[in-house]
Amino acid sequence: MKKNSHPFQALGVFLALIALCLLFSIASSHFLTTENIFSVIRSFSFVAIIALGETLTILTGGIDLSVGSLLGFCGCVSALAMNSQWAWPVAVLAGLLAGAVLGFCNGQMITRLKLPPFIVTLGMYSMARGLTFVITRGWPVSNLPQGFMTLGQGYWWIVPLPVIFMILAGLTAGVFLNHTATGRYLFAIGGNETAASLSGIPVDRIKVLVYTLSGVASAVAGILLISRLGVAQPTSGVGYELDAIAASVIGGTSLMGGKGTVLGVLIGAAIMGVLRNGLILLGLSAFWQQFALGAIIILAVAMDRFRK
Repeated sequence: MKKNSHPFQALGVFLALIALCLLFSIASSHFLTTENIFSVIRSFSFVAIIALGETLTILTGGIDLSVGSLLGFCGCVSALAMNSQWAWPVAVLAGLLAGAVLGFCNGQMITRLKLPPFIVTLGMYSMARGLTFVITRGWPVSNLPQGFMTLGQGYWWIVPLPVIFMILAGLTAGVFLNHTATGRYLFAIGGNETAASLSGIPVDRIKVLVYTLSGVASAVAGILLISRLGVAQPTSGVGYELDAIAASVIGGTSLMGGKGTVLGVLIGAAIMGVLRNGLILLGLSAFWQQFALGAIIILAVAMDRFRK
């Protein structure tokens, strides 16, 4: 059971982040401004939260392609609840419950029906997005209460609240993975599922749990995103599944399962945010941003295979 494929792996990813920051600071005088730095940190906090949930599934040897659609669906569920005069804390709980239920369904189909995670979550990706358009009728949901929007737009001292939520999510995931028996089981399952099952680890129950947690993480990100924007778009979260997987892999999580760290995932999400922001400042189009993202994913996976 390995939590790192190399003791200095997280350090290596961090140095790559520093190098990227230096490169863009030289290329653009606007990169190191206070406003831009806080904008970058706030923007990647949403991806980081989803990536933490995604990482739990990858550690078990699975994958969750539905996280982006769940983000959009859960955000719209909460927004519609608030539009129906629900108190916003109750509406937030409704969105979290929606994420947990759909994540639980993913886990049940994977374990009960013995279907590949790729197929199940790809199906849920389409189903959740379709449900989002059904419940919103394709229209954005606005008129959200000011108290709710503080979650995404407010600050604690000088730190944006989404960043605080990202830090709390990271600390929670770190404690879960490193200081609980259940968390350590994830590494064992990803390393050798058959051996884990023979040793008495409840493999199916753990898998259902991680997909449920992934759904909750998507819901948290979705709720924070709509509170930041002040509107719930039925298209919210499109492409976030790729960002989440990329952040996890760039951070050193093995797509084969059994290896990864919370710190690495957070740094991976930061690299994603810095890369996107830097390319925008350089005036490159969104198409080149997608190209760069795909190239980095391939490079990260190739490096993981090389280390093996």
